[in-house]
Amino acid sequence: MERTNTTLVDEFILKGFPGNLMFRAFIFMGLLVVYIVTLAGNIFIIVIISSDYRLHSPMYFFLSCLSFMEILGVSTVIPKLLVVIATENGTISKAGCHTQIFFYYSAFTTDFFILTVMSFDRYLAVCQPLRYSSIMINSLCIKLVSVSLLTSSTCILLTVLFKMKLPYCGRFINHFFCDSSAVLKLVCVDVSVIKQNEIIISIFVLIGCLLLTAISYSLIVFTVIKIPSNKGRKKTFSTCVSHLVMVSIVFGSAIFINIRPPKDYSMETDKVVNLLSTILAPLLNPFIYTLRNDKVKNCIRDAKFR
Repeated sequence: MERTNTTLVDEFILKGFPGNLMFRAFIFMGLLVVYIVTLAGNIFIIVIISSDYRLHSPMYFFLSCLSFMEILGVSTVIPKLLVVIATENGTISKAGCHTQIFFYYSAFTTDFFILTVMSFDRYLAVCQPLRYSSIMINSLCIKLVSVSLLTSSTCILLTVLFKMKLPYCGRFINHFFCDSSAVLKLVCVDVSVIKQNEIIISIFVLIGCLLLTAISYSLIVFTVIKIPSNKGRKKTFSTCVSHLVMVSIVFGSAIFINIRPPKDYSMETDKVVNLLSTILAPLLNPFIYTLRNDKVKNCIRDAKFR
């Protein structure tokens, strides 16, 4: 249904997480600590991988790219949210809002593609060890990451450019950032087709990446169970555990957000779920790949004594 009170909107107002001073102070300090830990952890991953030749392999190259995307994703949202909480001023320009949409969704969509590429890397390492080094050469790794980034950013850019031309009737976004669905609620014309298209694209990306990842790991499992010794099976599969944990967190949270029925949640619940989805994977990524990875731990230990 079209709305008739069309007005010229050049800025929006983010509602964020309203509450009393104590509540906002608690949320602010919690998010600030999480953001600093997330930045420090992911920057540390990138630095240790780039500085230690023992980690100059495709798997760790993809991991450093994943960490960069995690930094980009949270940095697009959290600093602005901290300002909104601290000042109670949620004003954001229309251009700034759509810029936030572009970088946020581009970063986390690229995450899906990179995690899928990493599952292919694990498949080659486990199932095709003799051909691994000849297939996963530097140029192919760069191309895989480049295609992932270009595909996600192009798709998101096209939707953002289209949304910028839509007429908006309202300014108040009932969210902590420029969430696509929250912004579309302010449009003066019927956007049901746009919403359906976004859902279809999201599900297509999620299921497509998840299916490719599942195929890779199915082949890995078939290969691992053929290894005669129990110790050999554990050692081989241990190289995939960290990646599997990240896949479970990233894809699990994305599927929960996109597939759950709208009637099963309120906007406040949606904001909390989106916030956890935004910060959880970037926060845990450095810990998952360091605590369970002996090679990375050895490099960190050696770096302390340089």
